[in-house]
Amino acid sequence: MLKNMNVFKVLILPIWILMSSIPIIAQTIRSKVVDEKTNNPIPYATVQIGEHQGVVTNEEGDFSIALDRITSETDSIYISSMGYEKVGISLQSITDSIIYIKPKAIELKSVFISNKNLTTEEIIDHIEDNLEKNYRDNLTKTKLFFRETNTSYIKKLNLNFKKSTIQEIDKKLVDSISRVIPRNSVFYAEALCNYYGNVDKQKLHVIKGARLYDKNNGGSMESIFKKMEKIFRANVKPDSYLKIRSGLFSQKVQVDSILTANEDASDIVDGLDDSKENFFFRSRKMNLKNLFEETFFQSGAKLNVIRKSGRYIFEDADYTILDDIGVYVIRFSPKRRGDFKGTLYVNTEDFAVIRIDYQNVKQLRKFSLLGVSFEENGYRGTSIFSKGKDGKYGVRFIEKITENKFGIDRPLSIIEKNKHVKGKRKQNQLSLALDIISYAKNKYEVVVFNTETISETAYTTSKENKNVKSTYLSSYDPNFWKGHTIIEPNAAIKGYRIKEEEQ
Repeated sequence: MLKNMNVFKVLILPIWILMSSIPIIAQTIRSKVVDEKTNNPIPYATVQIGEHQGVVTNEEGDFSIALDRITSETDSIYISSMGYEKVGISLQSITDSIIYIKPKAIELKSVFISNKNLTTEEIIDHIEDNLEKNYRDNLTKTKLFFRETNTSYIKKLNLNFKKSTIQEIDKKLVDSISRVIPRNSVFYAEALCNYYGNVDKQKLHVIKGARLYDKNNGGSMESIFKKMEKIFRANVKPDSYLKIRSGLFSQKVQVDSILTANEDASDIVDGLDDSKENFFFRSRKMNLKNLFEETFFQSGAKLNVIRKSGRYIFEDADYTILDDIGVYVIRFSPKRRGDFKGTLYVNTEDFAVIRIDYQNVKQLRKFSLLGVSFEENGYRGTSIFSKGKDGKYGVRFIEKITENKFGIDRPLSIIEKNKHVKGKRKQNQLSLALDIISYAKNKYEVVVFNTETISETAYTTSKENKNVKSTYLSSYDPNFWKGHTIIEPNAAIKGYRIKEEEQ
């Protein structure tokens, strides 16, 4: 027995030594990029791994890299940011540390060779003239990580009971519904995806997904929905139809179609778990599509600083360095018809905008008709673009924040009618007066890890997983994305915890 044990040790020892000599395998490193002089974190710095692989620091300067997911052979990473010296660091030397980078003194002679005499207006013209040449519009396969943060606040919620022919639906029940609807909520959704297509057509395959929110917000609502379903089944005939009327508008809904659907109450409450409806998948795909459609170089994009350059004032170009490339720094502000202010960072060699920071300076949209109102009050963010192997630029990173206000102040009537009964078709009626004001803030973050051109056949044969299951998390779990490179979560996400539901 002892002899066999010794043989076992002889076999295992060299394997153990080998494994201990390469500690970076299956490891995730985390670090923060900081300005050496000010000690301030540097957001959106590029962390490069190999020629076409990397990640971007979050707004707090943090980043993480799953080392076993690195496809290129490298033992170092390179940190770069506008106006800073590029730094190379050994992977083995990074152990949850702080990485300091120095501001770089800019020698104007090294920035310009042939373009030094261009005016700002000429630079803007060159940017627009080169949009189609610089930016990718062909079919691609893109691996990306997408995080959405939704914060909502209901300022006013009045469901004023007017009339009901069903005894169980009374003012007390309507008031109880009003009380249990959460006034404040925060929701996070994360997905690692393969995204196929271009701006005209898209397919999505979710590799892994998670949702972080408070299920307790829906607990009381679930019991309300179950109670309503029971009342509905007991009082409404299956062959009836409902006429839902609000002011001048009305809509017919067949009752049997509602009963046949037999939706689970918890799915109705949060709208997240119903795999039949593919809510998680569809919302990821829709939001990604909207984000890519709204990049500044797309025709019809809201951020029209280049496409509608006549609406903006551009300051004289300043200069900086990024990855040893000269960059024009051009600040813009609106004329009478412009909506945004911000900064363009433009490659001096090919006139590609490689970064844009923007923020609206006035309300973008306001709509009010027949008691329904909507205001688009906030629209700001940062987009970073990088050049691929094909010489074309594509999205490397997007952070976008929108802020909206919704309102409704109008009557609502739900009338049951049945054409198969004798006498009057009208069977039951519920009438309410709605007075609701709510605010929503949405933050979207996308980091693209790699992009490759694909053929029409490859796009056609790519598969979507529309019924993909996402994982519910009640608090931030640092191990959930272990082994995957993502956008490092900010302090708010890391500290998110839900309170236990009161007994």
